[in-house]
Amino acid sequence: MFESFIERPVFNLLELIYALVPGHDLGLAIILFTIVIRILLWPLVKKQLHQSAAMRKLQPQLRKLKKSANGDRQKEARLQMELYKEHGVKPFATVGTLIIQLPIFLALYYAIRKLINDPNSLQTFSFESVRNLPWIQELSKDISKFEHTLYGAVDLSHRAIQDGGVYLPAIILGLIAAAAQFYQSKLMMPDAKDARKLSVIFKEAAAGKQTDQAEMGASISRNMMYFMPFATFLFSVTVPPALTLYILTSSAVGYFQHRFVLKKDEEELHEIASEPEAKTINASAKPKKTKKPSAKKKRRK
Repeated sequence: MFESFIERPVFNLLELIYALVPGHDLGLAIILFTIVIRILLWPLVKKQLHQSAAMRKLQPQLRKLKKSANGDRQKEARLQMELYKEHGVKPFATVGTLIIQLPIFLALYYAIRKLINDPNSLQTFSFESVRNLPWIQELSKDISKFEHTLYGAVDLSHRAIQDGGVYLPAIILGLIAAAAQFYQSKLMMPDAKDARKLSVIFKEAAAGKQTDQAEMGASISRNMMYFMPFATFLFSVTVPPALTLYILTSSAVGYFQHRFVLKKDEEELHEIASEPEAKTINASAKPKKTKKPSAKKKRRK
């Protein structure tokens, strides 16, 4: 079922783009394929980014709730859920996007492995409509014309560490992919001006002090912001650079989606997040009613 409903459609979409792109460059095809996938997932990605931005805006109010709860975990959780509900925030809404992207990534992995190990799969694993495209027909006559490179600069089939040697272009691509993922993750992190280190939280917990789960979760997320790019680089040296190119493009597109597209909604999100405070300020700023002078005062005058 995975092969029929996910892997084969992904393979054919990549093959279709490869057959139609000028120069028939596999690297450019992977970049365009990634952009197409990000566009198709845009409704879910947009919702995820909205949730992340809203969570960042609610951080000051969450800290106030923590103080008002005064150590009462049940009260704090209840107030927190009420705040989330009031502003339409769903903390686990981003899980759906990740669940959908994972099968696509796995399908792309198998598709690229097929292309590299057996270029004839362009014929044997493709749909008939894709198989009849002019360039695919040309490859069926001479499969040696198939080149798995990024404009001839990076061999997308050659791993960074292979056969005891080091392939420098793949190493550089892995470093760029790790950097792109770091900057994308950094944009989605809540404001951490007064955040404490995870080591400090663990030290206090070992001393018997009650730990704040929300603070610990935020601290773990900040540490993951540094760990995940490192893990991405390690992963990139063990797989074909074609997958690294997909990760790099996905992170870069995600960064610009968050940085530029959602920038337009920041003012609206800020108003939603600070609405209760604005109401309080407006209520306190209402002009007091002036009392009319009494009849006695008028007579005295």
